[in-house]
Amino acid sequence: MSARQWARDLAMGTRFAFTGGREGWVRMLLTAVGVGLGVALLLLATALPNALAVRHDRQEARSDLTYTALVPMKKADDTLVVGEAGTTFRDKEVRGRELQPEGPRAPLPPGVSKFPGVGEMVVSPALKHLLESGEGKLLRERLPERIVGTIAEPGLIGAQELAFYRGADHLVVVPGMGRVERIDRFGAGYKASEKKDPVLVLLGLVVFLALLMPVGVFIAAAVRFGGERRDRRLAALRLVGSDSGMTRRIAAGEAFAGAVAGLAFGTVFFLIVRQLSGSLDLFDVSVFPGYLIPSPGLALLVAVAVPAAAVMVTLFALRGVVIEPLGVVRTAKPPRRRLWWRILLPVGGLGLLYPMIGKDRFSADFNQYQVTGGVLLLLVGVTALLPWVVETVVARLGSGGVAWQLATRRLQLSSGTAARMVNGIAVAVAGAIALQMLFSGVQGQFTKHTTDDPTRAQMRAELPDGVPLARAAADFKATRGVANVYAYDEGRVRRTEAGKEAPVTIADCASLREVASLPSCEDGDVFAVRGGAEEADELGAAELSKAGTKVRFSATVGSLLGHRPMPWTVPAGVKQARAKVDQSGWKRGGLLLTPGALPTGRAHGLDGKIYLALDQGLAAAPEYARNTARRLGMQTDPAMLVSSKRDDAYASIRTFLLVGAAGVLALIGASLLVAQLEQLRERRKLLSSLIAVGTRRRTLCLSVLWQTAIPIGLGLALATALGMTLGTALLKMTDKPVSVDWASVLSMTGTATAVVLLVTVLSLPALLRLMRPDGLRTE
Repeated sequence: MSARQWARDLAMGTRFAFTGGREGWVRMLLTAVGVGLGVALLLLATALPNALAVRHDRQEARSDLTYTALVPMKKADDTLVVGEAGTTFRDKEVRGRELQPEGPRAPLPPGVSKFPGVGEMVVSPALKHLLESGEGKLLRERLPERIVGTIAEPGLIGAQELAFYRGADHLVVVPGMGRVERIDRFGAGYKASEKKDPVLVLLGLVVFLALLMPVGVFIAAAVRFGGERRDRRLAALRLVGSDSGMTRRIAAGEAFAGAVAGLAFGTVFFLIVRQLSGSLDLFDVSVFPGYLIPSPGLALLVAVAVPAAAVMVTLFALRGVVIEPLGVVRTAKPPRRRLWWRILLPVGGLGLLYPMIGKDRFSADFNQYQVTGGVLLLLVGVTALLPWVVETVVARLGSGGVAWQLATRRLQLSSGTAARMVNGIAVAVAGAIALQMLFSGVQGQFTKHTTDDPTRAQMRAELPDGVPLARAAADFKATRGVANVYAYDEGRVRRTEAGKEAPVTIADCASLREVASLPSCEDGDVFAVRGGAEEADELGAAELSKAGTKVRFSATVGSLLGHRPMPWTVPAGVKQARAKVDQSGWKRGGLLLTPGALPTGRAHGLDGKIYLALDQGLAAAPEYARNTARRLGMQTDPAMLVSSKRDDAYASIRTFLLVGAAGVLALIGASLLVAQLEQLRERRKLLSSLIAVGTRRRTLCLSVLWQTAIPIGLGLALATALGMTLGTALLKMTDKPVSVDWASVLSMTGTATAVVLLVTVLSLPALLRLMRPDGLRTE
């Protein structure tokens, strides 16, 4: 067969697709929309590497603080003092810097054309919109400076990023503190390590494959829309003299035309989503539309692969179909599907993954291509096994009501069509279950548990030097949303420079009861603590707590130096106390003092720390506390106390999974709806015939629901089995114990079921319109 003949037959099929009248145009539109949805998501995937690269480059270009500068840079006319000024608003990070130029040649941050003066700031467009809205009223209290400009796109990593630069004249560079530094250029700040953990690489790879596989399955299903009506057209071609090979190539040409139209639709869909991306902020990730530029090579691959796949899928689908002038064999019961080659796919996938089971996480034997092949074969195994499972099960379904009989008989005659509709969602669920098992298994590896107890206090404020503890505690107590305040001055006491020393904590009785079991407490009492975490602290406290002992309070690392050590004489009647776990999870030892035990009520040079218990019924309580902290002159927000913290790279991959899953879920719903409408359109005459002979509408609606529910139930059962198999293999590869997160499995299958039910409900209006006897009319 010559290439010329192939081209001629494909061209004829293309002409048939576009000149088939109203029926042909509707079929073409449905195919183009189905393929276009998948193509749009593929184009987004091809644009993702560029978007991530641009975000990374922008982040690197504006980096400034190293957080490790032990030897400050010398002041010059081209230097700039930069201070950390970021904050948090409603769990969203607000990036902020204070700028203090020291000469006419001081470097400007990317995206900023002029330094803001004192009392002025330049902000990102998203932050400006927030501050000018009522929603940002609490944040505006924290950022009262006058807005004199906006940060241009080169200075931001996303369209919805919240960022600002404000002018300052009070910044002082302190060696080793890291929050205020002198720089002579941007782009030389802190950079994260480039070393990649193989487990994170595996996570990213499996996420990418699990998200893209359903897209390919949906595209393959979309090019086969209108199968039954196409059979009648092909029979007509045989009647006018076309041989079987030419007929199949013409059918492939029709699919080719639909795929090319789908490329056009997909490009339009992609451009629409690209334009809307600037206004979207999914899981704190945003981009500028200009970031989403598909890689030319990958875009070309999509443009070639989609039409080629359409031709191959059509030829493969027609391989067992005998097309004769008077009809096709599909009107009779199809031959039973073979199982042996279908089972080879998942077995082959496990065979590829098996050699890497039990390897160390940093082993050099990690092969990305082998993992890709194994995961793909297992997921493709879902699409290969599902038609056989559906056919085998529905062939054994017994009798029931009229709706049940109509549904099962339809499935017995065309189980392949039903399987194609749910293949994509089955693949998505299988991949999601495997990913949930993998994430659950390795999350402990990338999650660090803290010692903080967020049930007792939710925020911790560390006071800067010069802010009295009593004043700060009073201000926080008067803050809306703060239920309790526990304030401590912390430091050390020593007899002589070389003598014994012990920790000391100064606080009121209510706060001291949070860190130790006290026999009784009044202002002026002193306690020596037993049972602390450090034995040396207990020994030091025992020696220093003797009446008449002269000690000095010493400055700590957290406090600014320059205070003269304050002398103090230990009074008589020191009480004994038993240490208990405090809000930070530490059992502190040493001495506990109430303010009345000191002549002035306080000691200089100690670290002030305040723990805040918030009103859990007020969502804005942290914002009020942050505003109070800024009024007190604190340069940083009070820290939120959490029980665990996740690795940034791990959290980024999980965020990408959530964003991608949202896109795939939208594709699943849209594609299923298009497929369902196409199926109903093909059955228009059948539905009209049933209505004409007296079948109730309720019965037909139930039969359509059963025709969707049976395949989806079988597909979810198969997806669960293969998803758990893949998840087990991946966990074995990471050398983690195998455990099944049943809550996640149920949530995945429940979500898929909800999508199918929603699609069925949305298709009911079209179904009701088709249930009319006049649908039997033929032109």
